[in-house]
Amino acid sequence: MMIEKAQSLGKGEISSTTNHPLEKYLQMERFPHIFCPGCGIGTTVNAFITAVSELERAGLIDYKELAVVTGGGCPSKIACYLRMDACYMPLGSVIPFAAGLKTANTKLKVVVISGETDLIGIGVNHFIHAARHNLDITVICLNSFLYEGIVSRTAASSSEIASSLTTPYGESGTFLNLPYLAVSSGAVYAARWTTVHVRRLKDSIKESMLKQGFRFIEAVTPCTTVFARYNRLGTSLDVMKYLLENSIVKENIAPLMADIGFNNGMIICGKFVDRTRPPSFDLYKKSAK
Repeated sequence: MMIEKAQSLGKGEISSTTNHPLEKYLQMERFPHIFCPGCGIGTTVNAFITAVSELERAGLIDYKELAVVTGGGCPSKIACYLRMDACYMPLGSVIPFAAGLKTANTKLKVVVISGETDLIGIGVNHFIHAARHNLDITVICLNSFLYEGIVSRTAASSSEIASSLTTPYGESGTFLNLPYLAVSSGAVYAARWTTVHVRRLKDSIKESMLKQGFRFIEAVTPCTTVFARYNRLGTSLDVMKYLLENSIVKENIAPLMADIGFNNGMIICGKFVDRTRPPSFDLYKKSAK
């Protein structure tokens, strides 16, 4: 989208024509987007396309060989704004579809961007087995701690004290540590950042996209419309301040120790695992010879 500017500075008028630096990767005609103010989905998408832009400028990837798969709920709308091969799938089926894309065309770089409802709640069996087989995809999990856009109930990753419409007295089950789940299932890369750690999130996405195997990045982005209201976290700005003040970076610690909590604990962020293991396609090719 071309933006025409004419600005008077007192010493004459200066007009300039500029492009949005990431316009190449976005369907600008569909903006403004529908995400709520303060929602971390937009921040995560910005980190993702910035990572893609930097990798492409370095000659390391071609975005035309990139495929993005999003799941149901609020993250499903991401596919509508990307100017690249992208689609959204029903809840629980995002990883099987991504696996089909990668199987049909192994040259594709497949990236999954979806919520914890899709990946860990309804589709956790696919998540575990994709990591176990070391499927060559990058998975970015938007952890909002809520089944947002569906029934506004707590998710499998919610803290025990978290409240929602269907759990007004807190979550009865133990929350899942997502990086630990990914690594124990076989992931070669696991990291967690909040949407306040924008540069670190972007760098982690870049790093993971250059690896082979199942890569997992958790982006902590509490739902500012529902989760924040039920848990008295305040406004969108208050949520951002909370993430900044209550998160701590601990690189390369055991994923089991990467705790996460609200109101009574710190959100531990960092890159926890970065290892090498042959992806499933390489093993298949080797065994077929």
